[in-house]
Amino acid sequence: MVGKGGHKGRARQYTSPEEIDAQLQAEKQKAREEEEQGEEGGDGAAGDPKKEKKSLDSDESEDEEDDYQQKRKGVEGLIDIENPNRVAQTTKKVTQLDLDGPKELSRREREEIEKQKAKERYMKMHLAGKTEQAKADLARLAIIRKQREEAARKKEEERKAKDDATLSGKRMQSLSLNK
Repeated sequence: MVGKGGHKGRARQYTSPEEIDAQLQAEKQKAREEEEQGEEGGDGAAGDPKKEKKSLDSDESEDEEDDYQQKRKGVEGLIDIENPNRVAQTTKKVTQLDLDGPKELSRREREEIEKQKAKERYMKMHLAGKTEQAKADLARLAIIRKQREEAARKKEEERKAKDDATLSGKRMQSLSLNK
């Protein structure tokens, strides 16, 4: 049976930003000292403490990227090959950015713009009454207007007839009262 606390449950050790900065400063200082020793012709120690520390602490990716240009793995140092698929990312300063240049749109953005333009064209034609739906809507509106006009005319006639009937009824009452 395996003992308690497998490899996945180990306690994590986090380093504070101050410690990381201190380690970076110490490594830079050692690198300067080694360069000075290299210029003086000193052989240096057989066990390089900088390499050992790098293998233990892989958080300094910035230094590794700089060292990658100098130290090449395997036969890369012997054969000079440029990988066309590897794009070297260059960081640009804000002043170097070209904001006025033509911007290439993605496929989705182009489709979205085309869709909006088509919708605007359709709405213009619809408002002008040139689309099938607009013609159908206008015909329906004309029928509804006619129906409302007829209904209003009938109501007016009924109201007049009712007014005439009430007026004639009141005359009859007033005549009958006068008798």
